[in-house]
Amino acid sequence: MSPNSAGRAEKLGYTNVKVYHEGLPVWTKKNNTILSTLFLKDAWIDKGIPHILLDVRPGSVAEKGFIKGAVAMATKDVAVNIAKFPPKDMKPPIMIYDQNGGDDAKAAAKALVAAGYTAVNVVTGGFDAWTAAKYPVESGKLAANIVYVPKPRPGEIPFDEFKKIAAATPADTLILDVRNTDEGNAGMIKGAKLVPDEEILNRLAEIPKDKQIIAHCSTGTRAEMAYHKLKEKGYNVKFLNAKVDIAKDGSFKLEKP
Repeated sequence: MSPNSAGRAEKLGYTNVKVYHEGLPVWTKKNNTILSTLFLKDAWIDKGIPHILLDVRPGSVAEKGFIKGAVAMATKDVAVNIAKFPPKDMKPPIMIYDQNGGDDAKAAAKALVAAGYTAVNVVTGGFDAWTAAKYPVESGKLAANIVYVPKPRPGEIPFDEFKKIAAATPADTLILDVRNTDEGNAGMIKGAKLVPDEEILNRLAEIPKDKQIIAHCSTGTRAEMAYHKLKEKGYNVKFLNAKVDIAKDGSFKLEKP
């Protein structure tokens, strides 16, 4: 966990607390991450954001009920069918589910991470969690071919425009840093305001509605989440979909996510 989270855990009495200083970008090069069924539905499927959704259950089981947009591919077939996935330099978001978020999904994720994919997620609770939440289910034949066509996300700001704003932020614009406190303490863009994504809805009074809000984080993921939260509250908001490396002096580098 982060240093800030570790400190909170220790205050609660936990003694075996470890800090992972390298952060999420380094973690995803060697490990998958996880996402909830709620986040899969609300942030990806409902918003039509391009992604790959793998159903690694046996075909006879999957055909009785599956998540919209899922592609059928058994766990054992993932490693031998890497060529069927988009090139890894496209960094496609890949979501994997089995029946209960167990060993099958994790094994498939491991194979993809080993092949160099860095946006691999296991759906916690799998299909059981999806149906328990009473989310919509489809039946019949699943797609057999993987199709991934990236497109600009709603609200995404071009790199050059962000750099121009960061170099001389207009009076009617606020750069909103939605990383956690530890990340902010390590360096922030000059003039930016730090409000961690998980705190946004409780701190809306600190975010002016009479300004254009430009959200950023370290990878683009939390910035996009912040974008949707603020958009739903009526803010004029955009977000930076990029890896952002910020030095202590406020200088920064951007990379495609």
